[in-house]
Amino acid sequence: MRVNLAGRIALTLGALLLFSVGQLIPLPGINPDAWAILARGEGSGFTAALGLSFGSVRPVTILALGIVPYVTAAVLVQLATMVSGRLRAHARDGERGRAAMVRYARYLTLVLTALQAWGVAGGLEHVRGVVANPGVWFMVSTAITLTGGTMFLVWLAEQITARGIGSGIALILLTGIVTNIPGMIAYAIELMRRYVTSNGQIAAVALLVIAVTAAVVAVELARRRLPVRYAARMVGARTLEEGKADLSLKLNPAGIVPVLLASFVMTILAAAVGFIAGFDSTLVAQFRPAGAVYLTVYAILIIFCTFLYTASVLDPEEAAEKIARFDGRLGTIEPGEATADYLDRTISRTTLIGAIYLALVCLLPDLLIRFAQVPLYFGGTALLITVCAILDLQTQLRAEWETNSASS
Repeated sequence: MRVNLAGRIALTLGALLLFSVGQLIPLPGINPDAWAILARGEGSGFTAALGLSFGSVRPVTILALGIVPYVTAAVLVQLATMVSGRLRAHARDGERGRAAMVRYARYLTLVLTALQAWGVAGGLEHVRGVVANPGVWFMVSTAITLTGGTMFLVWLAEQITARGIGSGIALILLTGIVTNIPGMIAYAIELMRRYVTSNGQIAAVALLVIAVTAAVVAVELARRRLPVRYAARMVGARTLEEGKADLSLKLNPAGIVPVLLASFVMTILAAAVGFIAGFDSTLVAQFRPAGAVYLTVYAILIIFCTFLYTASVLDPEEAAEKIARFDGRLGTIEPGEATADYLDRTISRTTLIGAIYLALVCLLPDLLIRFAQVPLYFGGTALLITVCAILDLQTQLRAEWETNSASS
């Protein structure tokens, strides 16, 4: 059994290595020197708008769009079940229903990625010197390449989830973050060497990162536990004692999904504004990280997406129905509609706390840059993804180890 666990770990590591290699393959037709100048200079607003570069000066690669479009598509399909009774019934049809939802998510991913890839190709072509041979062939080949790169990541993530260990999507996102860490450290050292950043500033940022990381871990592990009592039942001639259990609610029930969804929407908004008003316009500058419009819109999107996604995965009426089905009740609250109302209020309050927490964590780096003039950027979203992915991986590894130990 432990050999099987070792094989799953090896498959996961091999898949992540394959993803890392793909990140090094540059997109054909791009002038690397012009791209480096664009990423370092004022063009960073353009690269951020298209979601191609997160402060990095690496060449734009065939996997530049990443796996976020798939996450967005999966969330949109899940949200569609809230408004379509037929789709909701289909989704609850056991394994066949889940397979259908995954298939719908793939189709939607293909559409979303193709549209974004075409927009990226058009945006790159509008910047002088970046595209070696602009034209229809570049547009078509770039759109196909970027779309194919994302669909390959979708397949790779599914292989990790099904045959490896951990969540494929989370681990791919984590790997992309980890591969950027050496560049971030080198950038910090370079700033210190040029006396742009003092040792005291570096130390303060390091302490802040440690404190924020500890806070994120604490919140992700936090639970609101609602005690549920089940009535005593007769089994033959015996009367079983009253049962007790806890209904556990996460303080952040939506995880990283609202952040990824909000980031995708921000990318679309920034790109649309750039195409309409021009990438060198004042309005586009406001959509850059740390811009006033960016901070406001991004915070609103995170909070909205948190409530929207939580509503799709936590249904108070369904939970109340399950509790009543097993003769349970929450304290002195009457079963049925009263329980559903109580759960709705409780979930809304915890979701509000979780939404504000997500917005603060994700906007903290931009707030520091804008108001504290800190020249170093550590990604709040990256930190959140890292913590969530590691906690999830730790839980699955522990469960697999205990299962294998019990079987052997």
